[in-house]
Amino acid sequence: MLDKIRSVAQGWVGKALLAAITIPFALFGIDSYLNQAGKHVAVAEFNGDSVSIQEYSNALQNFRNRLQSEGKVDQAQLDSPEVKVFVLNQLINKRLLNDEIHHAKYAISDANLSTYITGMPEFQKDGKFSQELYDQILQQNHISPSKFEAGMRGDLLAQQAQDGIAKLGFISNARADDVFKLNNQQRVVSISEIKTKDFVSQVKVDPVQVRAYYELHKNKLVVPEQVKIEFLLLSASSLIPGIKVDEAELKKFYDDNASKFQGNEQRRASHILIGFGVNATPEQKQQAKAKAEEILAAIKKDPSKFESLAIKNSQDPGSAAKGGDLGSFGRGAMVKPFEDAVFSMKVNDVSGLVQSEFGYHIIKLTGISGESSDYESLKPKIKAELIYQKAQAAFTEQADNFSNMVYEQSGSLQPAAKAFGGQVLTSGWLTREEGVKFFKSEKLMNLVFSDEVLKDHRNTEAVEVSPNNLVSARLVEYKPAAPRSFDEVKAGIEDILKLEAASKLALSKGSAALKSLQEGKSVTDVEWIPEVTVDRKNAQGLTDLAMNQVFKTNVAKLPAYSGLADNKQGYLLVKVLKVNELSSSDVEAQKVAKAEINAALSSEYLAAYKQSLREKSKVKVNAKLLEGNPSN
Repeated sequence: MLDKIRSVAQGWVGKALLAAITIPFALFGIDSYLNQAGKHVAVAEFNGDSVSIQEYSNALQNFRNRLQSEGKVDQAQLDSPEVKVFVLNQLINKRLLNDEIHHAKYAISDANLSTYITGMPEFQKDGKFSQELYDQILQQNHISPSKFEAGMRGDLLAQQAQDGIAKLGFISNARADDVFKLNNQQRVVSISEIKTKDFVSQVKVDPVQVRAYYELHKNKLVVPEQVKIEFLLLSASSLIPGIKVDEAELKKFYDDNASKFQGNEQRRASHILIGFGVNATPEQKQQAKAKAEEILAAIKKDPSKFESLAIKNSQDPGSAAKGGDLGSFGRGAMVKPFEDAVFSMKVNDVSGLVQSEFGYHIIKLTGISGESSDYESLKPKIKAELIYQKAQAAFTEQADNFSNMVYEQSGSLQPAAKAFGGQVLTSGWLTREEGVKFFKSEKLMNLVFSDEVLKDHRNTEAVEVSPNNLVSARLVEYKPAAPRSFDEVKAGIEDILKLEAASKLALSKGSAALKSLQEGKSVTDVEWIPEVTVDRKNAQGLTDLAMNQVFKTNVAKLPAYSGLADNKQGYLLVKVLKVNELSSSDVEAQKVAKAEINAALSSEYLAAYKQSLREKSKVKVNAKLLEGNPSN
């Protein structure tokens, strides 16, 4: 299938590296503890099927890499339980949907698949499917045509199965109109915040209360166990400064991969053409050359006359009227003698006479843009690529030996440091949580706090804390978890009790004020902000909490009042004075609103459908593997 759009192509993507890289902790990226787990251990099971830890690990890493490539590099977010659950749910839902597709016998014909792929925008050039572009993109992404087509078939089958469910999401015009009006409703409001902090000064805490609180919560008021460790890093980056490549290697790599280098350099030039015609005699060529030399001499005498001399003398009708300007062009657009000359010039240079099949050219280079693909300009990139390859190869060779040595000589990190040219570093005191943040590796810290390290004082196994970065650690000192003394926590307990009492005062005042307002009584001891007109898209400075309460307020009778208690912040009073309904005469806006509502309903139906598949299949998730270290 799709043989007509298959052929072998090569692609090359250069990697830009820093000239010298040290070993800062910034090198520690996403933890890769899952990679060490057994490949076939199940993180989820259903219908006699399962999602292996290796499959989940790969999907998690791919998802994190995609987020990083999009600039989302908040490590806490990348390592969050929400991300792990999201990735696992995607895998489970996809597997269950595939089972449903198989049982329902959905099908995509080869012809339909071919039509879809050849119509994808990614593979279009000049408005048509490009076989060359197709092969190039797949090659650059290391995907074979058969694998890509199988993936696309699966996606189309999944889409086919979901489309029928999504179409159930429908809303009538009348209901859509009601929702449109509600979403675009304006409310004139004011709010009053009765803040907990304003009551703290009124609170007095009895020392007996403080002592009682301490005794009741003593088991929670503890200093977590802590370790001071020494650790050794083996990094591919640390190998880069010592790697050398010579000129011969660079040139050979360029020559071997010349077809893969695709520069996008564009050059802009003007020229004056003195032609000598087809089948010109030697005399005619000599006459043309003499005239061209005369013009060239005039330009050398006064370069500013190039354009005027081109307009007057050039025999290229397409460019003469524009002062000889040919616009921008890349390699392959001009005849070879002309191209060779242009791509060897500097901006504002004027060439000597350049002979081509059309005559004699005098060329002026007026601009350069894009990236060159010639050897000299690509040499830094090629050097970086070769250094990168050698560093990767050296790291791969050393990684197993490093892991073996820290395991076999587990009484010290010094032998490995000496063998691999590393430096053993010592941390300050770290709790388990602080260590995870420091090294960005939950697995490493689980090993540090294991009996093997704490009691037997052995090195941890080498853990890949980020791609191409291995760390082994060992214990220097240990502090077990210990209760905090009363004197240590006394002031903090007093603050907690004061806030609790102040919160009760604020909530009491707020609820009493709301009751009076709703009964039509006047309340003078609360301060309202100036009235503002808000809608769901324009908060006018109100918080999300306030906006949510504003639109939850029952406005059957105006002015309308409502309140919201927040045990930490205090009490929020809301007053709605007026409601403005937006006219529904805007047909286009209604259409957009209805489409958005239908999309939301479709999404809900699909979510419910997938949830029903999960419930029917009795999905079981191994929470220990999902939340912690799967190798333990």
